Amino acid sequence: MRLKRDTPCGSLTRTDIGRTVTLNGWVHRRRDHGNLIFVDLRDRTGLCQIVFRPEESDSAHRLAKDLRSEYVVAVAGTVVARDESNQNRNLETGEIEVVARELELLNRA
Repeated sequence: MRLKRDTPCGSLTRTDIGRTVTLNGWVHRRRDHGNLIFVDLRDRTGLCQIVFRPEESDSAHRLAKDLRSEYVVAVAGTVVARDESNQNRNLETGEIEVVARELELLNRA
């Protein structure tokens, strides 16, 4: 199945909380905390943090473990507010993150 982008990464704000979105972009950075995997997804509009949780989607979480910098992916998920202590004031999208339910690898780097 091909996920089709409906939202640019850098356009998401607090007004999008609760919305289901599909993003495409390059893996800018991946941080693996075991049960949680964080990916900063980048496109020409900016960065957005994606969170992979096994309880949300075990298959997406397993695939996210193999992601590397500059892989091209499509991600579908729900926009949620970040905890205040985890907000990044240096990013336009720093108040939100996307909890992934689907992940599709489009190209390896």
